[in-house]
Amino acid sequence: MSETRPVLLVEDNELNRDMLTRRLKRAGLAVIAAGDGAEALRLMAESAPAVVLMDMNLPVMDGWTACRRAREDARLRHIPIIALTAHAMEADRRSALEAGCDDYATKPIDFPGLLAKIEKLSAE
Repeated sequence: MSETRPVLLVEDNELNRDMLTRRLKRAGLAVIAAGDGAEALRLMAESAPAVVLMDMNLPVMDGWTACRRAREDARLRHIPIIALTAHAMEADRRSALEAGCDDYATKPIDFPGLLAKIEKLSAE
């Protein structure tokens, strides 16, 4: 993955955001964080992250809406998005992909699996 392009972590739960940020940084990734979907769209436009890790249940603008809007925006549509959600049903996975996510990870996070997804999507 490009060392100059950070991972954007979008998570409203401060404890989850801090824990995941620390783990990603220990894995050698640069991380920027947002607490809601509107802030995520702004940071996507400003920093062009390598990958976005998007919680789907967010305040202000939820992850579903933020993903759809990112895919409608020519400046953002190329940025890969991985949905992070506690919803583990197949229908939830399909909904995330239909909203514009490139991949899907359930909480609690399988961290080695998440790193593999980040690596795969940031290399494409």
